[in-house]
Amino acid sequence: MAIRRSQLLKRRLDRLTRPLPALEHGDVPALHRARVATRRLRELLPMLELDPDVARKLGRRLRKITRRLGSVRELDVLLILIDELHVSRREHREALARVAVAVARKRDEARKKLFDRVPIAETWRLARKLERLVEELAEQEQSAGHLAARRWHWAVDVRLGRRAQRLRSALEDAGAVYLPERLHAVRIALKKLRYAAELAADIAGDKSTPDIRLLRRAQDTLGRLHDLQVLIDRVRQVQASLTPPSVALWRALDALVTSLDNECRQLHARYMRVRGELDAVGVRFVRSQVGAPDGDARRAAG
Repeated sequence: MAIRRSQLLKRRLDRLTRPLPALEHGDVPALHRARVATRRLRELLPMLELDPDVARKLGRRLRKITRRLGSVRELDVLLILIDELHVSRREHREALARVAVAVARKRDEARKKLFDRVPIAETWRLARKLERLVEELAEQEQSAGHLAARRWHWAVDVRLGRRAQRLRSALEDAGAVYLPERLHAVRIALKKLRYAAELAADIAGDKSTPDIRLLRRAQDTLGRLHDLQVLIDRVRQVQASLTPPSVALWRALDALVTSLDNECRQLHARYMRVRGELDAVGVRFVRSQVGAPDGDARRAAG
């Protein structure tokens, strides 16, 4: 209970503002850091006990930025993945080069739309609004009692339990069969649980825990699988739009799809080896709801 709401908001706001100057110049890692920062801020906002209208507006603006950054980030990731495969799978260089051209074109279009629709100046304005919110929370905390501080910690515990329950449901729905859409749902549930767990760890003064590290490793595995699936879809799009038609290139693209699909199934096998551990983590976090009060804390948890 050493950390306050204002301190935690300040830390997460700094993670958003630090990469913004580099983002303005098209820096790929900066875009990724800014996007992750918006997600972490969105996880924190419902816990701050703000006016509902204020929290809703801030959340909507952050969600918009996350979505716009995500449309570019996915294409950046594809290009990074294609560069990696150029080295590790030289036999598919021709097919990869053809796909890279199409993805790069889409990425350039997405970047232009990003700065047209979500100018950096707008993100800075949102950051200044959050900075003022940090000051307001700090003033409130000067006069708040122990119970008020404890209440928002309870809300975090309840949210953690709910995120964990959603992960367990996603794991059950995915089952043991290789179904990309259901595995994607597991990945999203993992990501949300990890952000909630990191928030709880920050409050407790911990940097990481074995459970958080397991969630991160599983998320990385399913993230790689998802990226490969997106790349497969892009390859199929290129294959369907070949002009002029080329049997040789069509077969090269088909061979690339087979190679990528084989890696996806290997990653699914890796995920299956830790699926039971992930469910056990979910069980432990669900128990964090025990002892949390009903009422305001549960409503704040969302």
